[in-house]
Amino acid sequence: MEKKTSIKLFEEKKVRSLWNDEEEKWYFSIVDTIGVLTDSPNPNNYWKVLKHRLTKEGSQLVTNCNQLKMQSTDGKFYKTDVADTEQLFRLIQSIPSPKAEPFKLWIAKVARERIDEIEDPEIGIDRLMETYLKKGYSKEWINQRLKSIEVRKELTDEWENRGVKKGQEYAILTDEITKAWSGFSVKQYKNYKELKKENLRDNMTNLELVLNMLAEATTAEISKEKKPKGFKQSKIIAKQGGTIAGNTRKEIEEKSGKSVVSRKSAKSLLAGKTKQIGNK
Repeated sequence: MEKKTSIKLFEEKKVRSLWNDEEEKWYFSIVDTIGVLTDSPNPNNYWKVLKHRLTKEGSQLVTNCNQLKMQSTDGKFYKTDVADTEQLFRLIQSIPSPKAEPFKLWIAKVARERIDEIEDPEIGIDRLMETYLKKGYSKEWINQRLKSIEVRKELTDEWENRGVKKGQEYAILTDEITKAWSGFSVKQYKNYKELKKENLRDNMTNLELVLNMLAEATTAEISKEKKPKGFKQSKIIAKQGGTIAGNTRKEIEEKSGKSVVSRKSAKSLLAGKTKQIGNK
């Protein structure tokens, strides 16, 4: 299990964190987070009291939180209670502190927006486009990305109709498609682009997006025609759909003389765009 260490700064205070490569999750020190949000002179004691209260309330946070070895101020490593992002938000909601209030308001706002999007999906599309524009993506890329979401939804609807289970089975089939067209599993692809939690599609070039869409759209069409039963048969079709796009990739690479699969991430793509604008 590969772990990458990082220190998150919050108003010049440190929150120790670890990246778990297998789970693709950040874990944060609970005591450090409490120290930041409460200004408590003894965060360890504060967490001890809070743990007791949460346990009495029947909260799963205490039961589910993990312990990982983290480096202390003395340079040694000690087992430390940690929380992933979801658990951290739950912890923040339990802390009665003015510093925690902005986070609580933000969580409530995100929850309200999510409910609005469920009631009216068009709101979600508009908000997504606005978010991409704020990040600096071009309108052409955004339109391509929105189309890829539509293609993906059509594919997952087809999988659902064929009895494929959401979650792990969807992930395995996605891996099959990705490997067949790009030569990389999703995890390998993300590592190649030096990504962690970032969405892989958000870090694809236009050509990568097009080929990924071709792979998923082709898989959906083959599935509709062959009507596979369940996961195992759908896995065969996923490889077939991905292979068709993979052959297209190889033809493009043969004619262009360069690799389609790029190391470029959103950060480098947008940095290049900014540089071009600056040179005009």
